Amino acid sequence: MKIMFSAGEASGDLHGARLAEGVKRIAPEAELMGFGGEQMAAAGVRLVADCAAYSVMGVWEVVTNLRRILSLLDLLTEAMKREKPDLLVLIDYPDFNWRLAKRAKALGIRVFSYIPPSAWAWRKGRAKSCAKLADEFVAIFPFELPVYQAAGANISFVGNPLVDTVRPSMTAEEARAFFGVPEGSYPVLLLPGSRKQEISLVFPVMLEGARRIAEEKPEAVFFLPVAQGMDQVQMEHMAKAAGVRVTFTREHTYDLMGVMQFALATSGTVVMEAALMGLPCIVLYRLSPISYFIGKLLVDVKFFSLPNILLGEMAQPELLQDEANPNRIFAEARRFWAEPGHGAAVRARLKEACALLGAPGSSERVARRIVAAAGGEA
Repeated sequence: MKIMFSAGEASGDLHGARLAEGVKRIAPEAELMGFGGEQMAAAGVRLVADCAAYSVMGVWEVVTNLRRILSLLDLLTEAMKREKPDLLVLIDYPDFNWRLAKRAKALGIRVFSYIPPSAWAWRKGRAKSCAKLADEFVAIFPFELPVYQAAGANISFVGNPLVDTVRPSMTAEEARAFFGVPEGSYPVLLLPGSRKQEISLVFPVMLEGARRIAEEKPEAVFFLPVAQGMDQVQMEHMAKAAGVRVTFTREHTYDLMGVMQFALATSGTVVMEAALMGLPCIVLYRLSPISYFIGKLLVDVKFFSLPNILLGEMAQPELLQDEANPNRIFAEARRFWAEPGHGAAVRARLKEACALLGAPGSSERVARRIVAAAGGEA
């Protein structure tokens, strides 16, 4: 049995590694190959191309790197012709992977999609075109299913991998000591996002909101975990200019989440990770005016943060565009210390949202489906 994977960025490389490990446990004889990174290689995938050399996403980046992307498509197509895999597994990375899927289909190779395009939110027509190319889909959120089912896709939800990965490594007491959270303080987490645009548009209002919090709540202390690609020096300058003292950290982020009162967070996967750690968020998002205008035309969603989407209600506040301002941030933050029971009520709703992500072990369940789709015994 030969299985080819295609994952074009760091998150896909991590997902691919977990799937590869699961496949190897179920079918040790399986030969794994494809497009991925160092984590997939360590898990036993023979790389035809390394995704670290092709990290380009976004319309402009794709246009300026079009020749390299087409060369990569040709390289992987030749590999499929030469190696004749039983199955091509697509992991997210939709703009590239679905071009590859067309070529696989033309070669008579079965296609398996893990983390399919977000047709539930925008460009719903993609579900129909994807359904014609992939033999099986596995989504990581239950709300992704209806649009694909309506398009005739063979799609299922068997859980979310975050359930396995988001967990503390220390007790609360150990975490407070590790991060130096002062006794009697009121710790608040700042999660400004890792992209330059997010930091430039969201972080300034986040800092101003933090300054307002500290004015009324002097015992408030602020922590900010620095992820790969974030410019800590720039953020330190921004915090100093805003008059906010921030402790920057670089490891054990889930442990840090576990000892915070709440977070000011840019919308993204980190908000779901925080929910799994029982940490409420005031969710913020700002775009450039033109991007917001285009987004309003294309995106059809009632909520934009994952816990709220899962629940179908505003369990925790979302402040979008002009609403993401210091006054609104402060007003929502104040509820956590001024309204008895507010924090506990939000945490209870987040627990309900997390329960909708399914039981642990989703990567193993997906691996079994991959082996079965490739014609093996799962």
